Amino acid sequence: MVRRIKGKAVTGSTNSQVEVLLAEKVTHLGDQGDIVRVKPGYARNYLLPQGLATVATDHNKRMVELHRSNQVEAEKDRLKNLRKLKDDVENYSVTVEANANEEGHLYGSVIDSDISRMLKQANFEVAPEQIKLEGPLKELGMYTVKFQLHEDVKGEVKVWVVPGAKQE
Repeated sequence: MVRRIKGKAVTGSTNSQVEVLLAEKVTHLGDQGDIVRVKPGYARNYLLPQGLATVATDHNKRMVELHRSNQVEAEKDRLKNLRKLKDDVENYSVTVEANANEEGHLYGSVIDSDISRMLKQANFEVAPEQIKLEGPLKELGMYTVKFQLHEDVKGEVKVWVVPGAKQE
């Protein structure tokens, strides 16, 4: 039997809920750091023993807010550094040597990893997956290649594909 006092559930009833702080992402419940309300049995028998959540005390809530503010500051610094890297890469031009025939067609092709390798040699940390080629470069010439360092940080770099030194 559940007794109600002015519309509120009495502790131990099936309608009571407890607040927990999620330590990890839980499908259909929330992300890490979220404060959610769940049934006491779910918290007591699953979330807490599995280490997926902890009791949402005032101290834990303050610690989560402090951690979130630190993460926001770290992300701002990271974005600032990525924007500086983008500007530096855009002011640089990559030169890739490749073997080609007399008409300027390459025997192979220039791909994202070749461009990334040349950028790394110039001390720009750009991974091959950050280079956004529409297809491999198969001819000599100058190309404008897009790159994406972050969802919000995109740029273009000039790539010169030149004939390689001939072996005698």
